[in-house]
Amino acid sequence: MQKSFSQKRLQEWIIERCIYMSGIASIIFVCLIFLFLAKEGFSLFKNISIFDFLLGQKWYPISTPPFFGILSLIVGSLYVTLGATVIAVPIGIASAVYISEVAPPRVREILKSGIEVLAAIPSVVLGFIGMMTLVPWVKNTFHLSTGLTAFSGALMLGFMAMPTIVSIAEDALNAVPKRYKEAALALGATRWQSIWRVILPAASSGIVAAVMLGIGRVIGETMAVMMITGNAARIPDNIFQPVRTLTATVAAEMGETVRGSDHYYSLFAIGIVLFIITFCINLIADFAVHRKAK
Repeated sequence: MQKSFSQKRLQEWIIERCIYMSGIASIIFVCLIFLFLAKEGFSLFKNISIFDFLLGQKWYPISTPPFFGILSLIVGSLYVTLGATVIAVPIGIASAVYISEVAPPRVREILKSGIEVLAAIPSVVLGFIGMMTLVPWVKNTFHLSTGLTAFSGALMLGFMAMPTIVSIAEDALNAVPKRYKEAALALGATRWQSIWRVILPAASSGIVAAVMLGIGRVIGETMAVMMITGNAARIPDNIFQPVRTLTATVAAEMGETVRGSDHYYSLFAIGIVLFIITFCINLIADFAVHRKAK
């Protein structure tokens, strides 16, 4: 008995150490990624002002003289991200509530399987489908000169972010103890009142995490937005004009640059900007989750 107990303690200690080392390794990898980006990206600012880089409206890296302003790229990313968020968040949360609390068991299993399939579709495939179907529809419906717009990108990215939001939000809703709902119903609340006033507030931290992960998916997406947003490096007047995002710029131009050139360094500087944006989103999500937990 004593030997069996000692073996279990040893196994627990090994597992704890492995989990601890995995966490430390994750932090180290993130720091190394940032250091690599900083090493290459900050080299750009020896020749170009950081304010000209962040606030400049012209992105012409191979012109004479070259211009490395990424404000138009930042605005394009914001247009697409905000549009996709407005589309994906309410539909995703409503779908999660339906699957978790309203749908019959058979329908629930079918919908959950369908969501998992949608999440597994490669982004380049969705981008190709968007080019063939969504872009012509946007052009004809809104009578535009081209369907390659920020609106098209927002629709596609909203569709791509929804499986992430639905899956995680649905797990958060299922994690709410059943006694919460039973107590609300016992006090005379309707099904909708119990969902709106009891279950959703109890699962709010998980729902916030789902939304933030969905937004992170939108910001980090590359191929789909590169294929259907028009790739116009200019500040749009509205969401129905072509735009170019930060991620699409890196993907489209990294293979064409000369190593060690300002153009090469500028793409790594864009990577730093994306890294900081993603870090801020995760920080906001962590703050929101812990604030709800208190």
